[in-house]
Amino acid sequence: MDFDAALDQAIGRLHEEGRYRTFIDIERRNGQFPQAVWTRPDGAEAEITVWCGNDYLGMGQQPAVLAAMHEALDATGAGSGGTRNISGTTVYHKRLEAELADLHSKEAALVFSSAYIANDATLSTLPKLFPGLIIYSDALNHASMIEGIKRNGGAKRIFRHNDVAHLRELIAADDPAAPKLIAFESIYSMDGDFGPIRELVELAEEVGALTYLDEVHAVGMYGPRGGGVAERDGLSDRIDLINGTLGKAFGVFGGYVTGSAKMVDAIRSYAPGFIFTTSLPPAVAAGAAASIALLKTAEGQRLRDAQQLHARILKMRLKGLGMPIIDHGSHIVPVHVGHPVHCKALSDMLLEEFGIYVQPINFPTVPRGTERLRFTPSPIHTPPEIDRLVRAMDALWSRCALNRAEAVA
Repeated sequence: MDFDAALDQAIGRLHEEGRYRTFIDIERRNGQFPQAVWTRPDGAEAEITVWCGNDYLGMGQQPAVLAAMHEALDATGAGSGGTRNISGTTVYHKRLEAELADLHSKEAALVFSSAYIANDATLSTLPKLFPGLIIYSDALNHASMIEGIKRNGGAKRIFRHNDVAHLRELIAADDPAAPKLIAFESIYSMDGDFGPIRELVELAEEVGALTYLDEVHAVGMYGPRGGGVAERDGLSDRIDLINGTLGKAFGVFGGYVTGSAKMVDAIRSYAPGFIFTTSLPPAVAAGAAASIALLKTAEGQRLRDAQQLHARILKMRLKGLGMPIIDHGSHIVPVHVGHPVHCKALSDMLLEEFGIYVQPINFPTVPRGTERLRFTPSPIHTPPEIDRLVRAMDALWSRCALNRAEAVA
């Protein structure tokens, strides 16, 4: 086989479809978020404003977080030195897991190297703990959940997105005595819509199923202490396992699951994705713990309120221009474009002409024909920056002759 030719064909297909992913070289400058420096292909530098980051609240440059990281770095050095079992468990890891368990009102938490690994490792391990387990998964669950469910070797069922009635039908067709788990998200990040958590929890309690909730895009962002949508809705104590990330609203790096002490102990003891992975550097664990602690306070609520306000303002102004906004009331602002080439062109022009950085979202992240720009306003984006974005979108939308439409659900 001509391996080089095969690689050329594979990459060429992405170019032909207009969905080849280009990474741009940007440097975040401490204390200047959401401003950054873009190194152009010719080597020149340009000031840009980041509008597509997942550091939703700017915690990645929060002084208390940086101070905690400096303290841990000076005290312990760079890395953890091993897996959690082999010298990689420190006071910083234990402190972080205690903060996370408290955040979600659970007995215990387990930290992984990423939320992707936390989902994959946990969902692929649960059938080892519960032989015959059937996992019911929302059709739009994240790739990490899908991968974990596919790899576990157990039975799986896919229910239509947010369709509790369809889920009920699937459950009714299975053996009532079989162990069951329902896996879903609180916020689906591409459309910004919410999962029907209460209805799913009530159904799970009715049939005796476990519940697994991915709160990756909601932790830090919702609830009186940043515990996510489940905390906001008073449902945390009715959910068996909650997954989250340290790399989005908390502004650092890593992922985790929380649950009962017995459940977490079993996952810790059986999940290869946890057992055989070097633990987070102590400085990262310290920074994450400081971020979580701060976002539990009144200052955290002030940041959440400001972020929600800026998201509402941006949606309102773009809707006023007839932009096809997908608005489900969350903090995410997707603008539907519907074509990969147009989406990439808009992204490029925003960056090159206006210094506005937003990546195109194309297949396979979203279905073909639903390509979009996904804006993530923070509490630190200023009114002039919002105004500049809106004016740039207005000018480019007209130039590209794209249809203006009512907001889409």
